[in-house]
Amino acid sequence: MRIALLTEGGYPYATGAPHAWCDRLVRGLTGHDFAVYALTTHPRQETGHPPALPAHARLAHTAPLWGAFPEAHRRAAEERRGRLCKRRERRLFAEHFGALAAALTWDRPPGTGPGDGPMIDKADRFAAGLYGLADLARSHGRLPRLLRSEDAVRILQAACRGPRALPAAHGAPLRDLLTVTEHLERALRPLSLDWYGPAPGGLDGADLCHAASGGAAALPGLLAKRFFGTPLLVTEYGVRLREHYLARATAPLTAPVRALLAAFQRALAAEIYAQAALITPGNTHARRWQLRCGADPARLRTVYDGMDATAFAAVGDTADRDSKTLVWVGALTPDKDIVGLLHAFADIRRAEPEAALRIIGTTGGPRSPGYRAQCQALAAQLFPDEAADDRTAGENPVSFEEIGEPDVPTLADAYAAGAVLVLSSVVEGFPRSLVEAMLSGRATVSTDAGAVCEVIGGTGLVVPPRNPRALAEACRALLADPGRRARLGAAARARALELFTVEQNIAAFRGIYLELISHAPGRPAAAEGAPRPFDSPAESHVPGRWAAATVGHTPSWAAGEERTDDEAMAGAAAAPAAGRGEGS
Repeated sequence: MRIALLTEGGYPYATGAPHAWCDRLVRGLTGHDFAVYALTTHPRQETGHPPALPAHARLAHTAPLWGAFPEAHRRAAEERRGRLCKRRERRLFAEHFGALAAALTWDRPPGTGPGDGPMIDKADRFAAGLYGLADLARSHGRLPRLLRSEDAVRILQAACRGPRALPAAHGAPLRDLLTVTEHLERALRPLSLDWYGPAPGGLDGADLCHAASGGAAALPGLLAKRFFGTPLLVTEYGVRLREHYLARATAPLTAPVRALLAAFQRALAAEIYAQAALITPGNTHARRWQLRCGADPARLRTVYDGMDATAFAAVGDTADRDSKTLVWVGALTPDKDIVGLLHAFADIRRAEPEAALRIIGTTGGPRSPGYRAQCQALAAQLFPDEAADDRTAGENPVSFEEIGEPDVPTLADAYAAGAVLVLSSVVEGFPRSLVEAMLSGRATVSTDAGAVCEVIGGTGLVVPPRNPRALAEACRALLADPGRRARLGAAARARALELFTVEQNIAAFRGIYLELISHAPGRPAAAEGAPRPFDSPAESHVPGRWAAATVGHTPSWAAGEERTDDEAMAGAAAAPAAGRGEGS
């Protein structure tokens, strides 16, 4: 099959967990042809060259969601201009963007207020506006300029001042409206790309669109379904709406801007879930978010992220290097609650004076240097350097390290450095470090955040978040019982090998691809013909002169030609005879 892999801010340019998953998927499914359509979110993602792709994959198109609209796409858009006069163009834009703005600012459900009467549902308004703008962009291509125009600001302002507008957006000042239209132009930029026309490498040649996330990455898939009937598969290991909430919570934005952008992301997520043929959340935590956004439970199928277990196999076969050492592995950010972990370790030290804590930061993820410095200062205050005598240099039971340093050159060495892995997060999605510890055969103590309980099952200890005392008690229990640690570690490794390996992930998507394409409607046999399954023989897709004659040929049984009863009976009788002739 021809798979269009849709990405945003990741594969094939950026590194990290999303890139690794896409790379494993592409390299694992060698029986399919992959065309990658990448949306970049930062200038550095397009500097240099992306890493080499396997032979059955290619980078079809790249477009930025940052900066000004690309000149190449602008020229292609100008070539499409002229099909509509400017006056009609502005009228259509006002109609479609007005519907979109009304959906974003509408706070009251239909039918709940006096005099509502028959009204279009909020989701239908958003869909009508979104696809209307897509049709407008496809016909003349000036959508980015229109979204940054005074017309867009006036339309959004009128919607914000309507009787059913969001309270937070009512009376938004001009500067906030300008900020919102700027964000909307970038978020809706996929509507204006030249991926849906007759140009080579367009989405019209794909059998299936696979969006590696929600949000902007799935927008081309929505349009491919609308324009060409291509089925859309959406995979979310991190729910894009949740990520938007977390990112905007600390962004320097005003209340009206936050409210309107959040409304857009909610409406877009609901439309993506409504149109997707299948949605594959990475865990139950993501699945709950999707259900709350209106996803159909019948089209949700959990597929766990896969990890390479071979890197941690040697760790799982070795005993504890230090039976009194706790290990924490991850990105040092406030949501990991290292402060709470340090206070819990203070309680542990009172019962286990020989206990040590190694805090090991990973590379390539989010960084918060200020938070790291805060944690180091707290550790120095809670645990002053200790020395055995007046001639020995003092040592601190808490160390801050990073992967790649001499003591922890690899991630596997980090998990081998202690007897128990501790996860102290207050906010968590899919806990990759927990799975890596399980593959390493280590006992774990975790806080109940995100998908932790789903991942760990009954193979580790789980305590409430923001409860240092409970965290300390669980850690002390495992440090004092080597046999229990060994049993939990073995059970955790067996569970991880069953659920969270690359092999199970690849096998799941191989089956999903075949399932979706088997239910997909056939392509039209002619420009005005109705879709007919199997309207072209398989040989027509194989390059070569010998196959050229079969291209466009439709068998009589697929052409829908009516036959008389006598002709049908004659054809049925001839088939077995032909079969005997071939075998003789």
